[in-house]
Amino acid sequence: MYMLHRLRVSGFTARVLEAGGDVGGTWYWNRYPGARCDVESLEYSYSFCPEITREWSWSERYAAQPEILRYAGYVADRLNLREDIRFGTRVTGAVYDEDDGCWTVTTEHGAPLRARFLITAVGCLSAANVPDMPGLGSFEGRWHHTGRWPHEGVDFTGERVAVVGTGSSGIQLIPAVAEQAAHVTVFQRTPNFSTPAVNGPLDPARERWFKDNRDALARRARTSPGGFLIEYGERSALEVSPEERLAEFERRWSRGGVGFLAAFSDLLLSEEANRTAADFVRDKIRSIVTDRATAERLVPTGYSIGLKRLCLDTGYYAVYNRPDVTLVDLRETPITEIVPNGIRTAGETFDVDSIVFATGYDAITGALLGMDIRGRGGRRLRDAWAAGPSSYLGLMSAGFPNLFTITGPGSPSVLTNMIVSIEQHVEWIAACLADLERAFGPRALIEAEADAEAAWMDHVRELAEFTLYGRAESWYSGANIAGKPRTFLPYAGGVGNYRTMCDRVAARGYEGFLRTALPEGA
Repeated sequence: MYMLHRLRVSGFTARVLEAGGDVGGTWYWNRYPGARCDVESLEYSYSFCPEITREWSWSERYAAQPEILRYAGYVADRLNLREDIRFGTRVTGAVYDEDDGCWTVTTEHGAPLRARFLITAVGCLSAANVPDMPGLGSFEGRWHHTGRWPHEGVDFTGERVAVVGTGSSGIQLIPAVAEQAAHVTVFQRTPNFSTPAVNGPLDPARERWFKDNRDALARRARTSPGGFLIEYGERSALEVSPEERLAEFERRWSRGGVGFLAAFSDLLLSEEANRTAADFVRDKIRSIVTDRATAERLVPTGYSIGLKRLCLDTGYYAVYNRPDVTLVDLRETPITEIVPNGIRTAGETFDVDSIVFATGYDAITGALLGMDIRGRGGRRLRDAWAAGPSSYLGLMSAGFPNLFTITGPGSPSVLTNMIVSIEQHVEWIAACLADLERAFGPRALIEAEADAEAAWMDHVRELAEFTLYGRAESWYSGANIAGKPRTFLPYAGGVGNYRTMCDRVAARGYEGFLRTALPEGA
């Protein structure tokens, strides 16, 4: 939505193709019970328009899906965006024509469209990962994936419900479903670290402070490591006393939110420092869950905290104290098949009426590679990225002129406040196109240089290896998708550093990009 608005302001004509029936992106599709943002509402808001900031008020510290969807609709109405969006239009392919420098975009319906520039804004977490389980077609009940939730909602009242997966979506969903269902059986493969959201009504004084200091706070977020208005600790976890360290973890835990991992400067750099935070959360789980065996199954082991997505929850661990919630550890008894009446594991068969797959996404690259994108010489993006995605700044790939990716692989994206990262990409792309047209006219071309792209990807890998991220198996590196190349997908150097580098590239005449124009008559 912001890209469309920014292009209009810059004098470009643009058309958005959207598979959904309305605006909202991930919040249009993810309507499962308990769906909620893990970034504070005030920060998960556009900063580019003072009027929108002034006019909109959030009801909670962490907004739920319906409210975020209403916000997206409000922005679309406020900026009159819908007239340039084709809803219910799923893109199936895009082919670059080297003769006229245009992209031809095909969809499931209607005639192809042609454009000089193609900008993908398909989302990092939008290609649902539905597990291919034996026997799923035989199941006689209902099954759903959290990322493709029925818009009319699902009533689980009185039902026996199975939830497969305990990542962020599962951790949000399970307590909410437990309030409805007769019984919930949770099938957990990998226990996850989660910290409390400490959600509640938005403090009016904090909202006034935020609106009064909007510009300064936006600058602070844009130059911070993660794009968050949190307190980033500057000391090592190992240089303070155990008592001081514990007090700081307790303070962050009771405050709630994503700031827990920012308590000390080296929690994502040093295994020893990280262990202090991980052990703190492990002890919290043991103190919350009353059944000792269940608590130990919920305690994450074998990896450091934060290397898989750190989740925020409302009553997640406590839900296992309910007699109507059962935890099944798939490391002990893996699922063997889906049967007509439920789920069979190596240990027993569980009769259920509904199954919910909270099994995540083919992150960052899934939606891009789901389209048949072909660049110079007809080369498919899927083939160019066969060994793992490659891009320059996460913005463009060599061999694919005039094709931009918003929060693509090799950019901070999912390690950050997505709104901050999206705004930075939108503003950089819009400025780049305006500069390009001024310098080269209406037949302008821009493309990442192969050497610059290779150097950038080396830098992305080096940063991941410098941190603890390079040592973990997670969806950050594609480990949740069978056959997906294992490479750390986002840029781990922080929003502020990344913004500085992007700005420097532009200031140096778009260093690392080849800018030219089609010859006359071509």
